Parts: sequence; C-alpha cells; structure tokens
Amino acid sequence: MASLIFLIIACFVAAFIDAVAGGGGLISLPAYLIAGFPPHMALGTNKFSSSWGSLFATAKFAKDGKIDFSLIKFMVPLSFIGAVLGVKSVLLIDQSFLGPVVMLMILFVGLYTMFSKSLGRTNHYRGATKQSTAVGMLLAFLLGFYDGFFGPGTGTFIIFGLMYIFKFDFVHANGNAKALNLTSNIASLITFAISGKIKYTIGIPVAIAMIAGGQLGARAAVKNGYKLIKPVFLVMAFGAFAKLLYAYL
Repeated sequence: MASLIFLIIACFVAAFIDAVAGGGGLISLPAYLIAGFPPHMALGTNKFSSSWGSLFATAKFAKDGKIDFSLIKFMVPLSFIGAVLGVKSVLLIDQSFLGPVVMLMILFVGLYTMFSKSLGRTNHYRGATKQSTAVGMLLAFLLGFYDGFFGPGTGTFIIFGLMYIFKFDFVHANGNAKALNLTSNIASLITFAISGKIKYTIGIPVAIAMIAGGQLGARAAVKNGYKLIKPVFLVMAFGAFAKLLYAYL
C-alpha cells in the first residue's frame, strides 16, 4: 500500500511537469523502479499510466487551439511506427550504449535554450514548407523510436525540435509535442501490453493520478506560457543530463 501511495504522488507530480514542459518520465520511471518493479515491467506500466495523463493533457492543448493538426497529421504516423520499432528493439537489445550520446545531446539542448534570448518566446510559425514538413516527419520517427527504446528527455527533444524547425513558441511547441508524445506512448503501450509487461492493478490508480496532474499542468502551461514553460523546460533538460551522467558514472 505504501508503494502505491508513493507512486500516486510521484506520478501526479511527473504528469504535471510533463504537461508543462515535458520530461515527466524522469520522475515517473525511476519511481516505478524505486517501488521494486523489474525494468521492463516498469517501462510498460509507466507507459500505461503516463499515456492517460498525456491523453488528457493533449486534449486540453487541442481545446485551446495550441495544436496544428494540419502539420501534426503528417508526423503522427511516423512517431507511431518509430515507437513500435523502438519497443521491439528494447526488448531484445541492451540500451546502455545510448547513455553517453543522449547525455551530450540533451546538454546541448539545455545550453542552447538557456542562452537563446528569442527561442520559444514568440510564435513565428506561419505554416510548413515541404522541406520543413519532411524534416519534422524525420524528427517524429527518430524521437518515436527513441521514446520506445530509451525515453529520458523525449519531451525535451520534441519541444526543442519543433521550436527550431517550425519557429513555434514554447506553448505551441509544447501542445504539438504532446500530440506526438501521446502517439509514441500509445504505440509503446500496445507493444508492451502484447508482451505482457504491464501491471494493471498498479497502473490504473496511478493513471488516474496522472490524468489529474496532466490536466493541471496543461492549464498552467496555457495560462502562463513562456514565463512558466522555459524555466521548467530548462530544469528538466539539465535534470535529464544529471540523471544520465550519474547513471553513466
């Protein structure tokens, strides 16, 4: 019972933070591991509970007009396919070799965002070109695969990528990132479910907590925009770097 209460509290906080700026998996996945879940069962059950939080957070962003469906419709299928391939790979391959590479990438993202005065402040998106859409589709596939295979910092990478490629501000990048992240979560969830790697008796109550956290986080992000999202984004980016560095050392 104590471990369930711990997971509910930790994952509520994770869903709130994830809705604001991504990176909630940095809290929820370690929480499952601390609670004693084997790695693959932790990954699967975390995907189950976090997918529900992502679903309701995405719905909130969509309701407030922060998702560009004319763009996302091209990227969602690639994110789905990438995530399925990522999960199938993680069930077969040791993922530890990714740590150093991802650690350096996420440090770059954090530093670039911290020192850029204009990135994400104003929404300069004026529609997508064929070239930017193609780059966005590649981004969706690669990060979908990464999310299914490894995961830490996925939301951070997606938000940064959308701001850099399409010139979104933080709020619109976050909304579109939620749609892509939800897609990869669902694809990963289906694959983990088929493989029997989800503990539903724990995942369901935790999912309810994550729905509540995701809703509150999405409302806070839409209401407060850049001044809330950028600081949280930076904290989660450098938090991901610190976590990966600690694991590597």
